[in-house]
Amino acid sequence: MEDKTPAPPRVVVDEPLDGRRRVLIDGADVGVVVSPDELRRLLHRAGVMEEDAPLDNPELIEWNGGGPDDWPAAPR
Repeated sequence: MEDKTPAPPRVVVDEPLDGRRRVLIDGADVGVVVSPDELRRLLHRAGVMEEDAPLDNPELIEWNGGGPDDWPAAPR
């Protein structure tokens, strides 16, 4: 019997650029975030994960140029 469970969305968080990190969901650009909390809110609104879920799940999020703890200060 074939598994009909849909694959989870593929989230990619690009490397930091001036403190900002671009977020892609299944290849679609969904925005730029400047903090882990902002990323959680964005992914929650997109229906990808619960707002309090950990960001270090490699099956859900691919981090480029640093992991979930790498957030250089964004310009003001």
